[in-house]
Amino acid sequence: MKVIRGTIVSEGEGGVYGERMMNGCRVWDPHRSKLPAAILNGAPLDLTADMRVLYMGAANGTTVSHVADYVETIYAIEFAPRPMQDLIEVARRRPNIVPIMADVNRPEVYGCFVELVDMIYQDVAQPNQADILRKNLPFLKDGGIAVLMLKARSVDVRKPTEEIAEETCAALREMGLTILWTGTLNPYHRDHMAILCMKE
Repeated sequence: MKVIRGTIVSEGEGGVYGERMMNGCRVWDPHRSKLPAAILNGAPLDLTADMRVLYMGAANGTTVSHVADYVETIYAIEFAPRPMQDLIEVARRRPNIVPIMADVNRPEVYGCFVELVDMIYQDVAQPNQADILRKNLPFLKDGGIAVLMLKARSVDVRKPTEEIAEETCAALREMGLTILWTGTLNPYHRDHMAILCMKE
């Protein structure tokens, strides 16, 4: 990951969502995107030019566009029609983005479009976040990394974020995943935790 004066940036064409530029690079705002927030909070994560990524919960393509600046290919899954329109426009300017309109609970629908990937990035605010990852694990290579952005209030509004994170980690271990790192996304995103795990 490229850092300029303590700020995470990506090298790519600007003007995707009005982002600032710094030394010819796009500023990756941790208040707008959870991935740089996790990295700034200590997540041991890097993106490299030979990586293929499955991104679930692509939304308008803000984070997708930055990830695409780093990696070889990104399969971007989004279900809602309105943000999908924005995602398609982002993909027009970055040919390594493959936009797919589908439900992440039904990976069999888009399985024919997705190769084995080095990383799964999941940012889907649904109660069954761990189960969604389980369903999509067949796309992840052995030794690959899964990144789960856990929105605690989408799982259970009655429990504290830390308790939900512990329960989620236990579920991930039952899937055979090794937990590499967990951490809060404060102060950038409230009630969110990032969980990094590896498929052995």
